[in-house]
Amino acid sequence: MDLVAIVGTLVVGFGAGMLSGMFGVGGAVISTPAIRALGATPIEAVGSTIPAILPAAISGALRYAKEGLVDWRIAGTCGIAGTVMAIVGAKVSDLVDARWLMVATAVLVLWSGVGSIRKGLAMEGDHDVVLDEEDGERSADVPALAGVGAVAGFLAGLLGIGGGAIMMPLFTSVLRLPVKVAVASSLVAVAIFSIPAMVSHAWLGHINWAFALLLVAGTVPGARVGSKIAIATADRRMRILLGVFFCIIAFVYGGRELVDILTA
Repeated sequence: MDLVAIVGTLVVGFGAGMLSGMFGVGGAVISTPAIRALGATPIEAVGSTIPAILPAAISGALRYAKEGLVDWRIAGTCGIAGTVMAIVGAKVSDLVDARWLMVATAVLVLWSGVGSIRKGLAMEGDHDVVLDEEDGERSADVPALAGVGAVAGFLAGLLGIGGGAIMMPLFTSVLRLPVKVAVASSLVAVAIFSIPAMVSHAWLGHINWAFALLLVAGTVPGARVGSKIAIATADRRMRILLGVFFCIIAFVYGGRELVDILTA
């Protein structure tokens, strides 16, 4: 690995960590294609990003936990349910053509992104939103939480994407959680998701540890910075930023799959 690849991987890791800390996702949306461009093989580009997800998610979650923003019931229920279904999704991935499902998922993320932007623009003033009584009751609905986690985990295993990219739209749109609570709780669930994924990819030899350790070195401080920015940002602005981020993810992933389908 040359100096350009080393420095590039550190920078990519820091950027992925910031996304993780700000938006409650794993960060692989940028780290996977980036390290592929820096010289990793396709399977290494997928496997080598996973070891960085766990410490980045923990780093960001700890920062949110200090502010009392993590709903541990949500995080634990979704994380456990998602872990089980991620294994099922991985097994099913060899049996179905997941491209159209990826397009459908992109539509869901786009819908959530647009909704988040609209809600942010409609909010009056830069104030933070806390859990109200209805949200508290909704968050206590364990079957609903298990369902959200199961869907996120299944799609994560089936499509090879971070569970946070699925959970966040469901948290904010279906469960109607305040955005910072959703981000904080998603990070904890993402950390739980990443453990079996990391063990599996390490066992299969898919991880290039040179790339993985450099990503870890970048993602941990990046997640701290990202979570600090998010906590200091008013809820209205966070919803708008989150919506824009979801829309970008939807266009990148959905557009890529549509191109592959139409050119096949």
